[in-house]
Amino acid sequence: MRAAFFDLDKTIIVKPSIVALGPELHARGLIHRGTLIRAVFGQFMFSQYGADQSKMEKFRRSVLKMVKGWDRDEVREIVRSTLTEILEPLIYKEAADLIVHHQQLGDEVWIVSSSPEEVVEPFADLLHINGVIASRAEVDSNNKYTGELEFYAQGPSKAVAIKELAATRGIDLETSSAYSDSETDVAMLEIVGHPFAVNPDRTLSRIAHERSWPILQFTQPVTVRDGRASRTPYVLGVVVVGTLALFGRLSLRRRA
Repeated sequence: MRAAFFDLDKTIIVKPSIVALGPELHARGLIHRGTLIRAVFGQFMFSQYGADQSKMEKFRRSVLKMVKGWDRDEVREIVRSTLTEILEPLIYKEAADLIVHHQQLGDEVWIVSSSPEEVVEPFADLLHINGVIASRAEVDSNNKYTGELEFYAQGPSKAVAIKELAATRGIDLETSSAYSDSETDVAMLEIVGHPFAVNPDRTLSRIAHERSWPILQFTQPVTVRDGRASRTPYVLGVVVVGTLALFGRLSLRRRA
């Protein structure tokens, strides 16, 4: 069995999901205006310069500090109630088309994201995919976030979780695909036979060129309903790019 593993933020959707939810969280009194402004600024910096491990760790600590004491069920309700209006329009048409393409080929499709599962799981339902690997926040006996994590789906942890999932479900990673925008996901991209860099940051772009990984540019945010209307041109493009990349890798192996 094959599978396709997609990062969420800036791969399936245009911006980090936490940032997209910021205005709604602010409106409900969960975050302050200053926090929202810093989040927007952080999104701009990530889009321009990427996010290495130290930046991601700093972001992780700040988010955990911010959500401490929040009710998990309230967060789930906020995400699901704003999914259609706020989050769905951020989905890249190209990503939605590619997910459908993999499904038509009989592949399993999984989202693998460092965002919390409360945010990621609704996307799995919306896109009708198999499931998610996402960060899990610790909660206390009152279902409140403690400010600690049970599992952080980031960096090498993503690769470990994918390998465990593959062993459980009988997924052949050598024939599977993975898609991400960030250098922090190199470990995830390395363990599949068909890695793709999507709108890559500077470091991932360099690595992709060095390793002959295909680079895809997603540019069209569109709702899932509209995005499923026409997918043939992009799917054909992906097939061409993937085929060229495969021949490139085979050529490099022969030279070695």
